[in-house]
Amino acid sequence: MAETADRARPLQGVRVLDLTRVLSGPYCTALLADLGAEVIKIEGERGDDYRHIGPFIDDESVLFAALNRGKSSIVLDLKSAFGADAVRRLAEEVDVLVENFRPGVMDRLGLGWEALSEINPRLIYVAISGFGRSGPNSGQPAYDLIVQALSGIMDATGDPDGSPTMIGEPIGDVAAGLFAAWGISTALFDRERSGRGRLVDVAMFDSLLAMMPTLSARHLAAGEAPRRVGNRHPLSAPFGVYAARDGHFAVAVLNEALFSRFATALGRPDIVDDPRFASDSLRRANEPALADIIEGWAGERSAGEAVVTLTDAGLPAATIRSVSEAWQSEQARARQLWGDSDDGRGVRLPQQPVHFSGAPRSGLRPAPRLGADGARVLAGIGMERANDN
Repeated sequence: MAETADRARPLQGVRVLDLTRVLSGPYCTALLADLGAEVIKIEGERGDDYRHIGPFIDDESVLFAALNRGKSSIVLDLKSAFGADAVRRLAEEVDVLVENFRPGVMDRLGLGWEALSEINPRLIYVAISGFGRSGPNSGQPAYDLIVQALSGIMDATGDPDGSPTMIGEPIGDVAAGLFAAWGISTALFDRERSGRGRLVDVAMFDSLLAMMPTLSARHLAAGEAPRRVGNRHPLSAPFGVYAARDGHFAVAVLNEALFSRFATALGRPDIVDDPRFASDSLRRANEPALADIIEGWAGERSAGEAVVTLTDAGLPAATIRSVSEAWQSEQARARQLWGDSDDGRGVRLPQQPVHFSGAPRSGLRPAPRLGADGARVLAGIGMERANDN
């Protein structure tokens, strides 16, 4: 039955205290804000580091804007008695607290899980860090590059004869933010049954390992030592990127029916009966010979022409888009993956990708000015200070 009117966003009424900065934590809380949560961001006097990282529009960081859309901002010094007291009072009232300090920092400030759960047993306390709250690396600082290096994903990425390659997006930060948001949603559901909050311990290292299911299966279950294979699938063929006359295209063939269709599209139905290509595993073992056939065919065509031929045959194939082309594509627009902020300045902001029936995807609130909501937030907990930001 079709929805007749907009319902509230799924997290409407959930209050989140955000003590995070840079990427993993702000990404998590931005996802929550997109879904209607009230997110109160606590910053130091200088603000989140990303406020000072370009590119800038009207002296405001677009990176900060993208990761802190829809939030409120209050400036507090957590080392001061006033700041710590304000956090404790806010923790009494919110549903969720998210922080991404190194393990032990919040405890030393008297604002850790044990202290705050005492004053609010329903509090869901989310701690995001590089390596989590246990293990030999627990106390080490971590940036995305370091976690990519330690997780194995860099070693599995890049040309077989080249060097390990960093993924072109801080995927360790994003993975941790995504799993933190998932953990929050799960803990909120659990609290409805138990009446109590939980400590949710999220590590960038753990999250990135969890984002590698095929690599983990090959190592943990099959005992393999996966190595990088460039732009080709490590287990299947043809499944990768191939050269055409003017560039490259991607094609994915994962079963016998698709391979038969693929061979016909190339005008080479005979290769279906070639013993080198009789199964997926044999095709992968003989992939160089198969690649010669594919690129011999594609070399007489543009990448676009090759893709049209393959997609017309019902095969998964695509040209290689730039980041700009992907974000400006008709599909991205149709799925409303970004929109203009509602402050009238027309700043384009990304939005979480999941569609919920009856929940609007419009009206993206911009990121807050530093300390813009301090007086209002403090008044809500019965506090005030002179010259509040």
